[in-house]
Amino acid sequence: MIDPILEMRRVSKSFFSIKALRGVDLTVYPGEIHALMGENGAGKSTLMKILSGAYRPDPGGEIRIEGKPVHFNGPHAGRAAGISIIYQELSLAPNLSVSQNIYLGREVSRFGMLAREAMEAGVGPILERLGADFAPSTLVASLSMGQRQLVEIARALHARSKILIMDEPTTALSAGESERLFGLIRRLRAEGLAIIYISHRMDEVYALGDRVTVLRDGTLVGSLDKPEIRADTIVRLMVGRDVSSFYKKEHDPNAVPGAPVLAAVDLADGRRVKGCSLAVHAGEVVGLAGLVGAGRTELAHLIIGAAAKIAGHVEIEGRPVDIRNPGEALDAGIAYLTEDRKALGLFLDMSCLDNINLAVLGRDARLGGILDRDAGRDRARKAFAALGIRAADVRVAAGSLSGGNQQKVLLSRLLATTPKILILDEPTRGVDVGAKSEIYSIIDNLAKSGTAVLVISSDLPEIIGICDRVLVMRAGSIAGEIRRAATTPLDQEQIMALATGMEQLDA
Repeated sequence: MIDPILEMRRVSKSFFSIKALRGVDLTVYPGEIHALMGENGAGKSTLMKILSGAYRPDPGGEIRIEGKPVHFNGPHAGRAAGISIIYQELSLAPNLSVSQNIYLGREVSRFGMLAREAMEAGVGPILERLGADFAPSTLVASLSMGQRQLVEIARALHARSKILIMDEPTTALSAGESERLFGLIRRLRAEGLAIIYISHRMDEVYALGDRVTVLRDGTLVGSLDKPEIRADTIVRLMVGRDVSSFYKKEHDPNAVPGAPVLAAVDLADGRRVKGCSLAVHAGEVVGLAGLVGAGRTELAHLIIGAAAKIAGHVEIEGRPVDIRNPGEALDAGIAYLTEDRKALGLFLDMSCLDNINLAVLGRDARLGGILDRDAGRDRARKAFAALGIRAADVRVAAGSLSGGNQQKVLLSRLLATTPKILILDEPTRGVDVGAKSEIYSIIDNLAKSGTAVLVISSDLPEIIGICDRVLVMRAGSIAGEIRRAATTPLDQEQIMALATGMEQLDA
């Protein structure tokens, strides 16, 4: 029997009166992919921060690496012991190059100067293994979110760790890029690396996990070996209940009227988007799929006026509209949920109340410009009830909530504007399985009420589960459309064939 590389025994962690972890055990072996699952707030990140040295555990527990007790006094000690962690929130320096980020803290110098060429040569092979389409000398600020995630992964691999912790590594990756990453992870496992893989995505756990450990409310509730890994079992452990209908779909896509509410006609930006057209009807959920870099977000930015177009136009209910910025888009009835809620969506230090009311402050202004705070509080409390936002009060800071609840606060802000059209860019990124199901239910209810919904997502099971039809982008253009038939679900292979160009090879 192979000896474990990691043993965590009776690990607990308290933050003042809050018990984040209660006597958790975790054993990981070399050459194993050990999936760690649980809803947001279950304690996964806290446990991994203790392992990496970012947090100190409460007295009474024990951590052993290769059989030897360890006590880390900071992340540097964790890295020195062979532990690397890729956090869900990226930690790159955008003003530095890719190679400088990978070597950060371990720079190569000659005669007191950075040896840029040596560092670029050192990271080149790793970027090739990851299938990166950018050079080591590229400035990180110029990279997309998906490309930045690859830099994080390359940095961890370059450190040659014994234990690699991956916290939602595919969050910003397309299906194709995720598959390439999975191939790399399997090769690393074959080389003897121990990988702790945190994910909310069931398909990833099926594809990769040798074992699964599930946390709930800071407590270990179960560990499953490969033959025992089943979606219903994992979900029951995670949320403490059965989730009978994950993808709620009560709206009727066949009831949509003939004329679209939103139409984009031959939109182009001269860079990424090349003459794209699409239409979304009232009461319809349309998916926009494609590999990262295909131009999906850029197309959405053209529609809402967040980027300048060089050709084409937008129509709302059959009338051309000139939208020059996201504020004008809101005025026209188009609400957009950004893919990066923390950097571009929420004001994390502000209360949930203020975040929810931000887009409709004009409605609450009395004579003299004084805000009607009662109206705002009432709106926020109704949003909490309608969307199931879990927080002690509407006045708590948005940044203190879990990822799923933050996303619902941002959705509440958009819904307060009563939009005709809702564009959702990666609506469940970094969201746990319970909150995902709730967000899918919200989307279904919006479509049921007549809202036109356009969903941009890199999660193909999500696209297939909630959308009535799917437009697939490739290299800045709409490569094709796939419709859901009455008795036939959307086809994942067809979507990938269009996204990668394989349908042309088969023709």
